[in-house]
Amino acid sequence: MYKILFDITQEYYWHSLKPIYEQFANDKNYELLFRIGKNQKRFFYFFLISQKKRIEKKFSKLGYHITNDTNCFDVVFCGSPLSKPEKYGTAILCNVDHGPGIKTLRYRHFLKQPDTHYHCFIEGKYRIDKFKKYGLDKIEFLHDVGLPKLDTLFDGTYNRKMLIKEYNLDPKKKIILYAPSYKPTSIFTIGKEVVSLSSKYNLIVKLHPYSWSGKYASHSQHRFFEKLKTKYPNFILVPKEHHNILPYIFIADTMISDGSSVINEFLALERCGIIVDLPDDILKHHDGQSILEDKSSEWLKDSFIHVTSGSELESAVEKALDHSPKRKNKIKKDKEYVFSYTDSLSARRVKETVEKLLQKGDHK
Repeated sequence: MYKILFDITQEYYWHSLKPIYEQFANDKNYELLFRIGKNQKRFFYFFLISQKKRIEKKFSKLGYHITNDTNCFDVVFCGSPLSKPEKYGTAILCNVDHGPGIKTLRYRHFLKQPDTHYHCFIEGKYRIDKFKKYGLDKIEFLHDVGLPKLDTLFDGTYNRKMLIKEYNLDPKKKIILYAPSYKPTSIFTIGKEVVSLSSKYNLIVKLHPYSWSGKYASHSQHRFFEKLKTKYPNFILVPKEHHNILPYIFIADTMISDGSSVINEFLALERCGIIVDLPDDILKHHDGQSILEDKSSEWLKDSFIHVTSGSELESAVEKALDHSPKRKNKIKKDKEYVFSYTDSLSARRVKETVEKLLQKGDHK
């Protein structure tokens, strides 16, 4: 029996790994365990408190097996590069990134570990091109399988009518999803104009988990919308406990975002989204490298609608909801570049690849 560890550094990574877990779960040849990271939350500006025990308890109640061991596994799945990969011994390290975005952070993390070799499960040609640009194809093993996280968008998991009823939405109105990144973010640039759309549309605001935790982004991000809720009670602010954005993406007629990876996830459905252009040239890491690999103003330029201010939102929404056949063709072309597969079978391809690696003895 092979032992597989799902290393959940951040709780919200789980939804990118869950379809893979489910592929292995019913196979008697595998024992599956979970290791939970600190998941720190900031209190009173200074104190970082670990949420590890709370999350472990939650996962245990759901029937998952928790461990703190790291060096007795044949395979390790992670949602981002591991902080200390040497602790995992000779295990096959499998990276299935938690979001197919346009930020440089993923490449930066891999480049810091030139002597560690991951099997990276890639969603399509765009990502392969970027790995090659950074020379990572000479360090990591790349497998083009599609994005397992999105399998549930295409396998019948979600029912639009049932979700509309569950979220108490008006079935006669279009649905807009606002899902900004935590850094860089468009929250304070267009947030007020976004919530004003709730007078005409069903509006759902889904914040990044870091917008709630206070560690990597200020608590002011979620407080901003909590305050606006008193003035605009009709919009839905997704609770912080709800990490899975996929059901909201599934029912959205259009989505507004910025540098977040969810823009690409929405692209997979071949619907037209709206991108808030950010001040790309001044968005830098501490060493001067750009935060965004592709400029927000250039990304999906021909297929999605771009805005620079809140005053443009109403017109942008109208265009996104009623886009031309020419734009539809552009969206399809961009989707095919970003995603090799949107057939609900990406997680199965991951399992098949891992089984071949185990048969070759790559874990020894």
